[in-house]
Amino acid sequence: MNTLSSLWTDSADGQLGIWMSALSGVAAALAVALAMTVYFRLAYRTWRDIVRHGLAVLAAAALLAFVAFDMRHAALAFLGLNPSKPAVEFEIRMPRETLTAVSADTQIELHTDRNQTLALVDGVSDLSDGRAVLRGAVALNYRTADRMLVVSLPGKGTFEFRLRLAAEPHRSEQFGPWHLADRIVSPLAGAVAQQDAYSIRYRVL
Repeated sequence: MNTLSSLWTDSADGQLGIWMSALSGVAAALAVALAMTVYFRLAYRTWRDIVRHGLAVLAAAALLAFVAFDMRHAALAFLGLNPSKPAVEFEIRMPRETLTAVSADTQIELHTDRNQTLALVDGVSDLSDGRAVLRGAVALNYRTADRMLVVSLPGKGTFEFRLRLAAEPHRSEQFGPWHLADRIVSPLAGAVAQQDAYSIRYRVL
């Protein structure tokens, strides 16, 4: 669970950065409004004038802060960056003997047309039908629909699962349906014939 909580922390940090940008704009607007209030008071303006001009300055500063925030978000979207950093929690179902190869050398990566990201393994649990489930999660750092989860098990082979997600997927509470492996590269005889034994399901956090 520590791995998943770390991904939630990354997502929260991204959202915190956005909120900090917005709050900075509000703080700047308030500072300008206070400064203008002092200025108008020194100029012997009436309180009605002070309030009217102060609200006008505050509205203008808030508008500028919103524009700056919107431009930042648009620029990140143009570059393909996802500032809120959603993550995919996945479960990979395999024959139990295959998952006995899970070790420190096991590597799970998310391959996209923009980058490669290491996934975090959250554990393995056995099923009653002779299979086991490998659980983990990986952050989605870029907006792209080209995502392939690649599982490399020493001595067992490489298993590729395409994530059928939109470029900017919506978060979901429930796991989606199981999908079969899209490609298996294995030194084991008959691995292709057993492809229906390898499947994945996932949800967006």
